[in-house]
Amino acid sequence: MVKPLISLVLLFVNVSSLLVSQADIIDSLSAHFKNANAKEVAASFSPSVDLIIIDEEDVYSKAQAEQILRSFFSKYPPTRSVIIHRLNTNPNYRYGALSLTTKNGTFRVSITLKKSGNSFFITELRIETEK
Repeated sequence: MVKPLISLVLLFVNVSSLLVSQADIIDSLSAHFKNANAKEVAASFSPSVDLIIIDEEDVYSKAQAEQILRSFFSKYPPTRSVIIHRLNTNPNYRYGALSLTTKNGTFRVSITLKKSGNSFFITELRIETEK
């Protein structure tokens, strides 16, 4: 009786810790946005990224997308980033929406991630003025 109970508890602990670690990528990205750390955000980019910033949209390489994000951060220095929505129920897909407050306005940041191997990579990044 004790052995099956211990196995069940260990299974629960492993599953819940897995769910927490999978959600951490959105938390990490929010922190990187708050700190205007384009390099760390870009570390999670897929090889090509659908990048939409304000009214400009295109598909860019990882390096190009990093430069464009860095330019955005220089024009709009962030002061605060808050997660307003998170989707982490699909094992191969993650989505996060952030409210990014900058010195020059507030933006909604939408991040779409897809799993490749054991990691999630940003396939779409959308930064729009908050309405």
